Amino acid sequence: MMYGVLVLIAAYLIGSVSFAIVVASSQDIDIRSVGSGNPGVSNVLRTLGKKSAALVLVGDALKGVLAAALGTYVVGEPFGWAALFAAMIGHAFPIWHQFRGGKSVATVLGGVIFLAPMAGAILAALWLAVVLVWKTASMASLLAMVLLVPLVLVTGRRSTEVVWAAAIAAFVIIRHAGNIRRLLSGSEGTVA
Repeated sequence: MMYGVLVLIAAYLIGSVSFAIVVASSQDIDIRSVGSGNPGVSNVLRTLGKKSAALVLVGDALKGVLAAALGTYVVGEPFGWAALFAAMIGHAFPIWHQFRGGKSVATVLGGVIFLAPMAGAILAALWLAVVLVWKTASMASLLAMVLLVPLVLVTGRRSTEVVWAAAIAAFVIIRHAGNIRRLLSGSEGTVA
C-alpha cells in the first residue's frame, strides 16, 4: 500500500513537469500567454515551430512512459495504469506551474505505448495521420481517446486496465470540451 501511494505521488510529480513551459521559457516565452494559451504540443508548434514542438512531444510522452514503468515495476502491471492516470493529472494540474497545465494527450499516448504496445502504437499512428491530413490536433486527440478503450479491450488487457483506460480517456475528452465546441461550430484552429 505504501509503495503504491509513493508511486502515485512520484507519478504526479513527474507529470507536473511541463515540457511546453520549459521549452518556451528557454526562449523567454510564457506559452500560456501566447496562441491558444494551452501549454501543449499544438500551441508550441503554432507559436515556436517544429523543433520546439518535437521536444515537447517527446518529453511529454516520456513522462507517461516513466510513470507507467514506475507503477508497473514497483507495484505491478495493472498499477502502471494508475500511475499513468496520476501523471496525466500532474500534466493537467502541475504543482510546479501554478496548476495550469495541458490536456495530457502526449503523456497518455506515451504511457499507453508502454502498457499496451499494440494499442499505443495504433493510437499514436492514428493521431499523427489525422494531424498530418486534417491539421487538427484536437480532432486527432479526441479520436484517439474514443478508440483507447476498444483497442485496450481487443488487445486482451485485464478488466482493471480497461477501467483505468476508460477513466483516462474520459478525463482527456473532458479537458477538450472547448475544442469540441469549436469543432462543432467550425471555428477550431489548425496546427499549420
